[in-house]
Amino acid sequence: MVQVQVCLNGRRSAADGVAVPLSPQELARSAAEAVAAGATEIHVHPKTPCGHDSLSPRVLAPTLESIRARVPVPVGVTTGAWAEPDPAARLDRARNWSVLPDFASVNWHEPGAEEVATQLLALGVGVEAGIWSGTDAAARFAASPLGPRVLRVLAEVTDPDPATAEASAHRLLADLGDAHGRPVLLHGEEGGTWPVLRLAGRLGLATRIGLEDTLFLPNGERALSNAQLVAEGSTQYGWAQRSS
Repeated sequence: MVQVQVCLNGRRSAADGVAVPLSPQELARSAAEAVAAGATEIHVHPKTPCGHDSLSPRVLAPTLESIRARVPVPVGVTTGAWAEPDPAARLDRARNWSVLPDFASVNWHEPGAEEVATQLLALGVGVEAGIWSGTDAAARFAASPLGPRVLRVLAEVTDPDPATAEASAHRLLADLGDAHGRPVLLHGEEGGTWPVLRLAGRLGLATRIGLEDTLFLPNGERALSNAQLVAEGSTQYGWAQRSS
């Protein structure tokens, strides 16, 4: 099971600083550095030249090809509704991908999630079931016939408060129950990133780290790269695991 997935850029833009990779070439370089630092999987948001998330085959293909030319690990993408709000158009985009990712995250609370997941599975693409805290996604997933077929559950703690994120994570995991027996990857975001990552270490769950989730190291310093976050994340994860 993957231990540290790197999330290279997410919905961030050039306004978030030069460390955030946006172009296929920047993403490939950042991915290679992150894998050298210990990342075992890549999660990426392919971007248009204007910096917007896109599910277009013309955007996805060069991003995947550039990254795969530099790293041997699995590469996954988002299918977030913000990249294509219309569920039917989202399905059409995926159906026409000329280069397939190894896996794709599907946010279970979004309209059309199960249809998108069904399409991905038909294409042979692994599905990460994105279960966000603060939504009804866990209940929807529990009732889904697709549950046993997903690659893993991506338990996403959306609470950005470092004082409460760990408690929010425990509630989310309780809501997930046995998660159809699928592996769980637990991660937080913004101020909740590091407490949730350490919790994942204590629980022995996979996790992720990268500039999508946080721009800062645990000491509050600005992260210089995804590789720096992965290296620190691996250290923090290891400490938490040993202290459990």
